[in-house]
Amino acid sequence: MSIIVTDQGFAPDTFAGAIRDLPSDTDPATLDGHTNAEMIRIAFPSFADGRGFTLARLLRLRGYTGRLRAAGHVIADQYAMARRAGFDEVEISDEIAQRQPEDQWRDRANWQSHDYQARLRG
Repeated sequence: MSIIVTDQGFAPDTFAGAIRDLPSDTDPATLDGHTNAEMIRIAFPSFADGRGFTLARLLRLRGYTGRLRAAGHVIADQYAMARRAGFDEVEISDEIAQRQPEDQWRDRANWQSHDYQARLRG
């Protein structure tokens, strides 16, 4: 079972539409063919594999306005980066949720205020 993480915390997966899955090694040159999907889920095979962040950013720069989900081995410390890259939510396993409870994710939900640009402006 999967848990969806948003800025509000943990929630069940209630999305019922079509999902287009992209692996982390998707060729960025092929992203234009995916911008009409209702939801795109980008796989993170390892927390050390950051290619999914680049894919998310490129999709948003190419005009993708649908739901964008990071799925797999994303850790709470990466939540702010995921949101800044363009992800709407993160899908994690029960195992990750047990190791990193909801409060650890919600601590990073104020991602817009805690970047270096906000600190420079403040």
